[in-house]
Amino acid sequence: MAEQAQTAFHETAVIRRETRRGDFGGRLFGDRIFGLSTLGLALVVLALIISLAVVLIQASLPSLHQFGLHFLVSTDWDPVNDIYGALPFIYGTAVSSALALAIAVPLSLGVALCLSELAPAWLKRPIAFLVELLAAIPSVVYGLWAIFVLGPWLRDHVEPILKGALGFLPFFHGPRTSVSMFSAGVILAVMVIPYISSVCTDVFAVVPQSQREAALALGATKWEMVRLSVLPPSISGVVGAIILGLGRALGETIAVAMVIGNSPNISFSLFAPAATLASVIANEFAEATTNMYQSALIELGLVLMALAIVLNVMARLLVVGVRRRAGVH
Repeated sequence: MAEQAQTAFHETAVIRRETRRGDFGGRLFGDRIFGLSTLGLALVVLALIISLAVVLIQASLPSLHQFGLHFLVSTDWDPVNDIYGALPFIYGTAVSSALALAIAVPLSLGVALCLSELAPAWLKRPIAFLVELLAAIPSVVYGLWAIFVLGPWLRDHVEPILKGALGFLPFFHGPRTSVSMFSAGVILAVMVIPYISSVCTDVFAVVPQSQREAALALGATKWEMVRLSVLPPSISGVVGAIILGLGRALGETIAVAMVIGNSPNISFSLFAPAATLASVIANEFAEATTNMYQSALIELGLVLMALAIVLNVMARLLVVGVRRRAGVH
């Protein structure tokens, strides 16, 4: 009787073990399906990027063969004689984006610190809502506002002050106009503020509250607490937010095209009209009547895409370097 009971117990244990193995195998199969599906989705995104690059390269082959690398350093843009160079637009893109970041980064950090550290609870929600609302406004609305309000206001009130105080610099020479590099940089700054401030607010919010309390318990002031306990562990996130804003500024088209003046010339003066890679494509593609003209504009798009890829790679390397120096893995 005891032997029969022992045998039955052994058989039951074997059945349970096999059942558990079957459940594990089923769960393992589900994990494989999930892993393969997510890998497939990631490969789809990669395939879209590669296909976009291939299409741009194929469409810009006439310009690539005609001008080669000289296209990147040439300042000539003459559609009548089919002579094209991208340097004025690369310069305009770089300067307008740099000017936008110079204005937007301090404002965005101030807004983020206010929302995460200083503002009372009843004021945080409406301010955060209004800041995020800036990102929902269409670009063409920003452009119209810049043409009729911002540009004339900068020309009549801000540019005279800058010219009087910093007129010895080449950046603030020349006549004042409402359509200029300066107006484009300011409107870009307004457009990227919600992106940088929103990301920075979330980054500051995940800093452990215990670090703030420890700094305050040691006698630190509010600013010392922010400087010593909040900013250092958040530096990689702040850098990522700035790079996100820069990517937004590089690719902005309609608002910039409406206010920058669209001049294919390089001028050190911020008060002079200029053009960016995106704005010249938007303005002139409908007028491109020759194959070489179209190919040159498409090559400008290829240059813009290459700039975006290089920017993202540099941003990733910069964030990794910052995290290593901060001791964050």
